[in-house]
Amino acid sequence: MTFEIADVVDTAVNYILDNFSPALDMIAATIGFVTGGILAALAAVPMPVGIAIFVVLSLWRVGFGFAVFTGLSLWLVQYMGLWPATMETLSLVIASTILAMVVGLPLGIAMARNDTVAAGVRPVLDLMQTMPAFVYLIPAAMFFGLGAVPGTIATVIFAMPPVVRLTNLGIRQVHAEFIEAGQAFGCTSSQLLFKVQLPNALPSIMAGINQTIMLSLSMVVIASMIGAGGLGNTVLTGIQRLDVGTGFEGGLAVVILAVVLDRITQSLGKENAGLRRLLSWKPAETDAPVTRATVSG
Repeated sequence: MTFEIADVVDTAVNYILDNFSPALDMIAATIGFVTGGILAALAAVPMPVGIAIFVVLSLWRVGFGFAVFTGLSLWLVQYMGLWPATMETLSLVIASTILAMVVGLPLGIAMARNDTVAAGVRPVLDLMQTMPAFVYLIPAAMFFGLGAVPGTIATVIFAMPPVVRLTNLGIRQVHAEFIEAGQAFGCTSSQLLFKVQLPNALPSIMAGINQTIMLSLSMVVIASMIGAGGLGNTVLTGIQRLDVGTGFEGGLAVVILAVVLDRITQSLGKENAGLRRLLSWKPAETDAPVTRATVSG
């Protein structure tokens, strides 16, 4: 006697299609609105202004040398005629990262605060990370058709685990002295989370977001197989036509976008990043004593 998992999965998929079509349509409309809005905003920015924005961000967050690299690299993307496709890919990455954060950050917080939740979610994250990326395209296309929406959904599923795992890890690794100090001065559970744990876990959380962005970039290229568009179409065209040059141009544009996004987002997780000061208090040095003034600040 054999147990056909494929039959069970097919039955479950057909049941969802037959009974939850309105909910699927609502999800598709919401995600389509987000991705369409981001793409429209990026497309409305003239190419020189867009390059200038990236150069300024690179200069501010990384340094002069990387700003020069960013300007020259993005000019090369425009010279190859791939600027519109790059903005389309960027819109999918931004939308996927935002959705992954909306779901992943609360889930990571729940895992850090409840071992039972962590034990239940961890195998699911293992499954999400080890399942071949192409497998996600099948249910996404069946539930949501072809286009940017199923590509975004498949990308979110594939790219979300790092932000969940590193949010959980970052909160769990906050120094016990900081938590004890917050409790000693009367912090509620929510105040302890937002005023102590999250600010001190920010470098780990930003590392998770950085990895989610990188995985999103790799997945949106694969998602071009179900009509996600962007630079993935250029790479896919090169594969279909056995055109090495076209495929190389698309791949090079993806690499340039990945390097720029990686270096900028990495800088946000550094110890001296202003973002964590905006969130809450943080001693000047990790081993500095926690005082009443420090906590109340």
